[in-house]
Order: sequence, then structure tokens, then C-alpha cells
Amino acid sequence: MSAPRANSLGDLLGREFLSGGTARTRRFRAGERLFSAGDPGDGFYMIETGRVQIFATVGSAEPRLLASLGPGDTVGEMAVLDDAPRSATAVAEVDTEAKYVSRDELLRLLEREPGLALRLIREFSSRVRTLNSKYVDEVVQAERLAIVGRFAGTIVHDFKNPLTIIGLAAELACSDETTAPMRAKAQTKIARQVERMTNMLHELIEFTKPSGQRPSLRAVDFARYMNPLVEEIRQEIVERGVKLIADPAPADLQVQIQPQRLSRLFYNLLNNAVDEMPDGGKIFLRFVTNGPELQIEIEDTGRGIAPEIAQSLFRPFATHGKAHGTGLGLTICKKIVEDHGGRIWANPSEPGKGATFCFTLPLGK
Repeated sequence: MSAPRANSLGDLLGREFLSGGTARTRRFRAGERLFSAGDPGDGFYMIETGRVQIFATVGSAEPRLLASLGPGDTVGEMAVLDDAPRSATAVAEVDTEAKYVSRDELLRLLEREPGLALRLIREFSSRVRTLNSKYVDEVVQAERLAIVGRFAGTIVHDFKNPLTIIGLAAELACSDETTAPMRAKAQTKIARQVERMTNMLHELIEFTKPSGQRPSLRAVDFARYMNPLVEEIRQEIVERGVKLIADPAPADLQVQIQPQRLSRLFYNLLNNAVDEMPDGGKIFLRFVTNGPELQIEIEDTGRGIAPEIAQSLFRPFATHGKAHGTGLGLTICKKIVEDHGGRIWANPSEPGKGATFCFTLPLGK
């Protein structure tokens, strides 16, 4: 049996209550609850023998262990002081005996012994700081695990389309009936999608470890860059019943870009639009020169953007009810555009119309 800690809160109060004989001993089997979160805070316990574990819910996760208390410690005193429901659950770790003190009994004691109040406050302050530190650690750990899960979900979601294309192309390439030109075309598709997946992984790594430095941009003929990309995406989404319309065609001008990262941006925005049109539809891609920059507009015929979520679209992990997304895609889009020295935004949707996303790119000098 462990001895109570000298000058602990239980020791300070125990002597007073034991001398008066008002505290009542209660016994708990291992695994039995002393009280649960949400119960009325009508009293607290002074542990005499055994151990008691304190559990609290962190976010939406399962209850997590915050403390393990032994002889001389008190359990449940905070709810008594603030006259509020229990914020945690106390469970006997082993067979435990504890003296129960009601709120009324504690108040009567403090009236008789005013000097005891200061000692109680000091002990409570020490206990609160310890529990707060443990609680913060648990919150940080829970959030880290949640972020890992969200990133894993992002990778699975973003890899779904390229893996499907790779699977179909591989099946075509391995067929005995496939001609040499068709096999070469399938191999090209596979290589492009592998490169696309590699770029996705690099982008996720870059997002988690921002360097604070802009990427190296180079002047590129926009029409020569954009036309093959439009055709590649058009062929991919037509199988999902969506038609991509580029009108007017990409202009023959110089832009300052990093081609691989910009392709990731177009894939993200266009595939998001496709996801919002499960029954098919159209996507309009427009290019407008506006002073020293090129403005790109992507408009779909989907359900549009609700005004209440327009301001939070680019925040990390804001999914807005999307069944298979994590909300990281638009955040990465924002980072890509800003690293190019541009801006990105979503126009408010008019009734009966779809969503419109716009972003700018600096023109080459």
C-alpha cells in the first residue's frame, strides 16, 4: 500500500474531515467508475488506497488518459469548485478506497478554516497546470494523427484517376490484339500518369515543408504548353460524361510558369469541377489578357458554390461535405498560384449556375 503524499490536497483536507468524522469511505472495484463526464459535480474523493485514472475526450476521438492518481490525491474537486458538470471520467485502475466529501461539507469547512482556502488554491493551481499540460499534449497528438489520416485520404483520392488510366492502358498494351501504334500510345499514357503521380507526391511534401522560397519560373509559350494539356484532360474527363470547351483558344503569348506544377493546378481544378457533375455536364475554359497578367477562368455547369462556404474554400481540410475529399486540393492550388506570383478566387454563383474559379499568371517579359 502506498502512503499518502505529505502536504497533498488529500492530506490537507483529510485531517480535517477525519477529525470530524464527516467523510464517508467508498470502495470501487478495478474498472468501476467513480463518476462520468457530464455527471453533477456534487462532491469529490480523497484516495486512501489504490489508483484512479482520469479520462477526457479530445476533439471527436476516443477518451484519452490524462492522469493516474494515487493515495493522497483528490479526484473531482474542480467540478465542486466551479459548480459545473464533470468534464472528465474517473475509473478505478485497481481496487480502490476513497473518502467522499460533498460540496456542502467542503464549504462548511472553509467557513470554519478561512486560512485553508489559500492552501487549497495553490494545490488546485498546481493540479490544473499539470492536467492542462497533459491535455495540450493529447490534443497535439490527436491532431497529428488526424492530419496523417487526412493526407493519406488525399493521396488515395488524387491517385484514383491516374491509377485507373494506368490500369486501362496496361490492359490495352498487354492485349494480343493491340497494334504497335496503340501499344505505343498506351505506354505514353502510363508514363504521363506516373509522372503526374510523382508530381502530386512532390507537391504534398512541399506543402508540409514550406521553404518560403518561390520556385524557379521560366518564360513559356502558353499556347504550346496549354493545347496538349487541354487535349489530355479532355480525353480523360469525356469518359465521365463531361465536355471541356476552350473558347477562346489559348493565346500565343509568353507566361512565367513552372510547367509541371501548373499542370497539377489545372488537373485539380478541372477534376473538382467534374466531381461536382456526377451526371455529366460542361466545363468552359477561358483565357483573358488583362494588363501585365493572363487571367484563366474555369466555369462548370454543376451545382455552384454556396455563399456561406465561398470564403473558406481554400482553407486546408475544408471538405464542405465532399464524400471522398479532404479539402487539401484547393489549398495546394492556392499555393501553386501564389508561388507563380498570381491570385486565385471563386466567383459567387448565381442562382441556377455552376461554379467559376479564376486565377492569374504573370506575363513573360
